[in-house]
Amino acid sequence: MNIPELTPEQARARQLAGAVVIDVREAHERAGGMAEGARGVARGELLADPAVFLPQPEQEIVLLCQSGRRSADAAAALLAAGYTDVASVVGGTVAWRAAGLPLVRPELDAGERDFQERYSRHLLLPQVGEAGQRRLQRSRVLLVGAGGLGAPAAFYLAAAGVGRLRIVDDDVVERSNLHRQILHTEAAVGTAKVESARARLLALNPHVEVEAVAQRVTSANVDALMEDVDVVLDGSDNFPLRYLLNDACIRHARPLVYAAIERFDGQVSVFDAGRRRGQAPCYRCLFPEPPPPAFAPNCAEAGVLGVLPGLAGVLQATEVLKLLLDIGQPLAGRLLRFDALGMRFRETRVHPDPDCPVCAPGRAFPGYIDYAAFCAHRG
Repeated sequence: MNIPELTPEQARARQLAGAVVIDVREAHERAGGMAEGARGVARGELLADPAVFLPQPEQEIVLLCQSGRRSADAAAALLAAGYTDVASVVGGTVAWRAAGLPLVRPELDAGERDFQERYSRHLLLPQVGEAGQRRLQRSRVLLVGAGGLGAPAAFYLAAAGVGRLRIVDDDVVERSNLHRQILHTEAAVGTAKVESARARLLALNPHVEVEAVAQRVTSANVDALMEDVDVVLDGSDNFPLRYLLNDACIRHARPLVYAAIERFDGQVSVFDAGRRRGQAPCYRCLFPEPPPPAFAPNCAEAGVLGVLPGLAGVLQATEVLKLLLDIGQPLAGRLLRFDALGMRFRETRVHPDPDCPVCAPGRAFPGYIDYAAFCAHRG
């Protein structure tokens, strides 16, 4: 089917003579400017029920989009649906602007304009779009640790528009943190990490809610910290806390996004046994017992390349967003290991343990234990 095509100048002349001009781009695209006098109706909405917007099939109709491709497709669909006088603008809004024809910006309140502009690149993704971005706005993530892993993860989650971040850490900023914990600055040395994190995140995105909890996570408070969260991000650096978070996520049926780093190596995974008993493993399925201290020194003992936690934290943030949006393939059942010196990534399958003391199907939650004592007997 040959679709009648018009230059922007021809389209403007027909508009002034009475033609209906419809901009079929999405709302966030139109927010940057649209042809004066045009009506904004997204292509999908228009084609779902054309009669709502175009009750007269014989009306002269001109469609435009960003470059002309979507409007041509929509014009073909309208012609096939029985509309008799439909044309598309060659080059779309880009050509309209280049021709010096008048553009207007839709009337939006400050909050909606900020939303459309701030997340414009997300809104272009079919896997996110406006519905997904609104979903992120309604989400709450618990980040345990505002250090090497939590710092980059929190930055990207706030930038991505995750509406509520609950950050828990009882430590203060030290100068030795600054080479890797990019959320903090020299001026923050000596202050609580969660308060430093809150200030930086709100400076990046004032529309997110950052709950700063200056506490150590324990069996006594973990249930309260888990309240109303959608995903838990483990930015801890010790085994007792990792086992506690794992058990809490199983009890509350929440996915746990895990990472660990050492020197030049790191690993990331998603443990989702709380929601998928018998199908996805938990942290205990991978590590039934903590490794001996000699095989798992912390950063203070072994050192760490400054960018390494950034790499792991960004991978964690990616997994959190995928889980919140329900897109892609999360790392559940897979352990991603990477060697920064060789820049090699390796994936290992992790299977659920049918005899796991916490996540085995049908097994009642056994309760929290003395995790420090449990880990003290390793090796």
